[in-house]
Amino acid sequence: IAHMTKADFIEFSAVLAGIKEIKQVMADAERARQYGTRTIVFIDEIHRFNKAQQDAFLPHVEKGNIRLIGATTENPSFEINGALLSRTRVYVLQPLTEEQIVELLKRALTDEERGLGAMHVHASDEVLKKIASYTSGDARSAYNVLEVAAGLSQQTSPPEITDDIVRDALQSAFCSTTRPAKNTTI
Repeated sequence: IAHMTKADFIEFSAVLAGIKEIKQVMADAERARQYGTRTIVFIDEIHRFNKAQQDAFLPHVEKGNIRLIGATTENPSFEINGALLSRTRVYVLQPLTEEQIVELLKRALTDEERGLGAMHVHASDEVLKKIASYTSGDARSAYNVLEVAAGLSQQTSPPEITDDIVRDALQSAFCSTTRPAKNTTI
């Protein structure tokens, strides 16, 4: 979005950012606007910001200094400050289909630059469907399972992801992470 609109892009994680960082970025965005530059602020886990932190964005959203995009796994009606929420549009992102997840996993297995292609791992469509069915439409979880499975498959020759490896990878991936039920962007 920032690229298409020729805007500056600033990303926050609500888990890591504090009020000091928010105020500094808002001051920078206000100065940029005076010079005709738009600023898009993306906040991951926006529901983690407390009321005071959310309030810090409000005057800048109202003045048009920033375009605010937030992602949350929670219901925004309960977790986002009412004044801020009233100035937003809420888009509910639906889980990906099993077929879409399988396609993403296939790409990840062949992409040598950004995926696992350099590992030369093979996986049947049935194995990929199994991963997709257990990750409930969440590509991030599916990628995590695939990455663990690809690592485990390196002990076989040639490297192949089997049902047993998927079972072990699912246990490993789901024991170490928690998955959101649904993603929401405001």
